[in-house]
Amino acid sequence: MKGIVTDIQRTSVHDGPGLRTTVFLKGCNMRCMWCHNPETLKREPEIMYYAEKCVRCGKCAEGCRTGARVVCGKEYGAEEILDIAEEDKVYYGQSGGMTISGGEPSVQPEFLMEIVKEAKRRDIHVGIETNLSMDFNIYKGLLPYIDCWMADIKMYDEDKHQRYTGASNKRILSNIRDLDDYLNHNLIIRTPVIEGINSDRKELDSIAGFVGGLKNLWYYELLPYHPLGLSKQIEGGMVMKRFEAPDKEKLKETLRELGKTYGIMVKISNVTV
Repeated sequence: MKGIVTDIQRTSVHDGPGLRTTVFLKGCNMRCMWCHNPETLKREPEIMYYAEKCVRCGKCAEGCRTGARVVCGKEYGAEEILDIAEEDKVYYGQSGGMTISGGEPSVQPEFLMEIVKEAKRRDIHVGIETNLSMDFNIYKGLLPYIDCWMADIKMYDEDKHQRYTGASNKRILSNIRDLDDYLNHNLIIRTPVIEGINSDRKELDSIAGFVGGLKNLWYYELLPYHPLGLSKQIEGGMVMKRFEAPDKEKLKETLRELGKTYGIMVKISNVTV
């Protein structure tokens, strides 16, 4: 079985515990307006355009020699991916491993299952970054093979979630509750924080209150917005909007208060506050 992969990032420190090999599967069922990986939204290979590399030679049809136009999305088999991860295994130590990310990895459910089964066979720690918005049976089938779950609650308010992501959060919250019944303190909940959208105390308090009721939470993490997606132009793709990043010091103060109120470990961008 082959799947479509956007990129494989080695020696990552932002996609779970320890040093990680992060595999970005192509395709997503949401359209978050602030997405910093717009090249992962469509499942099919696409052309990425880097304006700063273009020399206006007019020879696009012959193949770009400067790297201004590149194909994003390549077919891989599960064994090919795990061969790469196994090369990195010596650097993982006791906490590192491989993380499956996206897009949304469960958009390619059969291929995702092939990857995690092969990882388990090779004794490689597996994390997954997911929006948990698909049918719960997909995630339930993955339970024997996933060592660390990282899921987003982007907004607690249903209307705002629909408006800014193009999807409801009802199934997401339900799936998190159901998943919590199966795990063993290896669940990380994250919120990408965008100023003026979900940065207010009421919204974060609602999410933290929900998170505080989970039995198997490892920690709750806030991820301040950054405009990385604006630098990635996809031919015929979604046009990204610019948002504002929240004040980090104010965010730290809010997060400390929420951590004390709900008795949860809290982090900002993988740093405990």
